[in-house]
Amino acid sequence: MAKVLAVVNQKGGVGKTTTSVNLAASLVATKRRILLVDLDPQGNATMGSGVNKNELQNSVVDVLLGEVSASQARVKSTPAGYDLLPSNSELTAAEVQLLQRQNGCLNLKQALAEVGAQYDFMVIDCPPSLSMLTLNALVAANSVLITMQCEYYALEGLSSLLETIQQLQGHLNPALEVEGLVRTMYDPRNRLAMEVSSQLHEHFGDKVYRTVIPRNVRLAEAPSYGLPILLYDKNCAGAKAYLTLTGEFLRRHDRQTQDENRQTPQQEAANKANTVTAGAAFDAAQNNLEQSHD
Repeated sequence: MAKVLAVVNQKGGVGKTTTSVNLAASLVATKRRILLVDLDPQGNATMGSGVNKNELQNSVVDVLLGEVSASQARVKSTPAGYDLLPSNSELTAAEVQLLQRQNGCLNLKQALAEVGAQYDFMVIDCPPSLSMLTLNALVAANSVLITMQCEYYALEGLSSLLETIQQLQGHLNPALEVEGLVRTMYDPRNRLAMEVSSQLHEHFGDKVYRTVIPRNVRLAEAPSYGLPILLYDKNCAGAKAYLTLTGEFLRRHDRQTQDENRQTPQQEAANKANTVTAGAAFDAAQNNLEQSHD
């Protein structure tokens, strides 16, 4: 069954969609099977994946309302290589209907369960609010990846988000955990960014990813071409940062899996003989990307 990762922050403009799209594309580069779920009515992840949000036959709206299944609504992002549950502005009206339905917060979880065995990871790009849509994502997710800029107001928003996650852990999704915090649009020359980064490390320790996503013009340009940064400019700082983030994410995932599934020495030896580790897959992906674009 796929691990479901919700990329969340109720503050807008902190790199949620950029991280969702480029993490999904980087995971595909490591030979993982990926479903990207666009749960934002703006449909930016859809457009950034090379899919026209204005020409959708079915979308995540129809899935949430139970009119079609996830397998019927998904489309292939041809450039990036992952499957996509696309979105557009109709999602705003669907949210109102979900609010009126009993257990409307469970709809996405139930829909994704149907296709969960077909993927290694599902990445959900959440809207910039703690709404019914975000609640659906948090109920469906195994873990939460929080993207944030290192600025004062970001810390205030983080507190509210963590309170929401704690409430869900007590009722609707006891297994939900914080996967980690990713610092985006990071500028080490900014004194405030350094101070906020230090506070994050102090309060969250290992939950803060070592990889930082820098401010990068090429990252900002890539969505207008409907491409992940790996396919737009694989040599820019943003592309290298997301590949590094993906490698760190996979290594953390492997460690968590090993902790959850303590095995005998014989089982571990057998798995090592038949499984490509996350680190090796990550290195292979980098080599494949270089060869395919040279």
